[in-house]
Amino acid sequence: MLKQPSPLQLIQDELLTLRGIRLFVKRDDLIHPQVSGNKWRKLKYNLQAAREQQQKRLLTFGGAYSNHIAATAAAGKMFGFETIGVIRGELVKPLNPTLSIALELGMHLVSVDRIAYREEKTEIAAGLQDELGKCYVIPEGGSNTLAVKGCAEIVTEVLEQLGGELPDYFCVSAGTGGTSAGLVTGLAGMSFLRVFPALKGDFLKDEINSLIWESVGKKYENWQLVTDYHFGGYTKWNHKLIDFINGFYEKFGIQIDPIYTGKLFYGVWNDIEKGKFKYGSTVVVIHTGGLQGIAGFNQRFGELLKP
Repeated sequence: MLKQPSPLQLIQDELLTLRGIRLFVKRDDLIHPQVSGNKWRKLKYNLQAAREQQQKRLLTFGGAYSNHIAATAAAGKMFGFETIGVIRGELVKPLNPTLSIALELGMHLVSVDRIAYREEKTEIAAGLQDELGKCYVIPEGGSNTLAVKGCAEIVTEVLEQLGGELPDYFCVSAGTGGTSAGLVTGLAGMSFLRVFPALKGDFLKDEINSLIWESVGKKYENWQLVTDYHFGGYTKWNHKLIDFINGFYEKFGIQIDPIYTGKLFYGVWNDIEKGKFKYGSTVVVIHTGGLQGIAGFNQRFGELLKP
């Protein structure tokens, strides 16, 4: 059962009181146990389009620990689509928890070497459709204009849950930029969005602007990339981050992951300490899910994160 709208949870903490911050967490991680967070929002209108086009198969792309791969497999199972996952790199046996879940849910996994994956997605999709039959193709991370449309609805839900009150800040993590673009279009120039990318560099700015333009034909300035909290890049971490994630779970009962939301909340907390949010402001942090990745992280690096 899909839980929508997702809850908006008020967090109380000494630091927040000291800095005069009222902080809410938009609990998109609770939408569904397998198609949680931004993944459901990104897939929602894509699934509708696939159904309208009378497609029977979904084809998409992702890494070996991809939240999007796991979510697409689950959504396909729920709504009666066959699913094909093109996986970057070799399929190492035994499969990690993410790919094991996808396989159990009926996804057909196809491994592609990293160079071809990076440069030849269109050709790969065409070749697989020649082999397996016509597919509805969803890009890596699910980020396209239909994903932007789905993620824009976060803003509508938050405003309704706050009785029409406009928060001063929204904060979100980012991988491919679809959720961020959706929030920007949903805000339509209102409030301010702070985007915390999980990857090094500021290339996501162009990706997000491109998705916004493709979706609404406008450019907005009420958002920024906060590039101080990627911990060295995608999948990179240190024990300070792990301690924060475990401490956050103990204190607030909210589980966060080491790739996206852990870095997001770490960055938000750090910036509140530094006074980067104005005193007396209301902040909404979007919990985009991704908790399925914790099992794979613990398998890979040791049982560092508490279940």
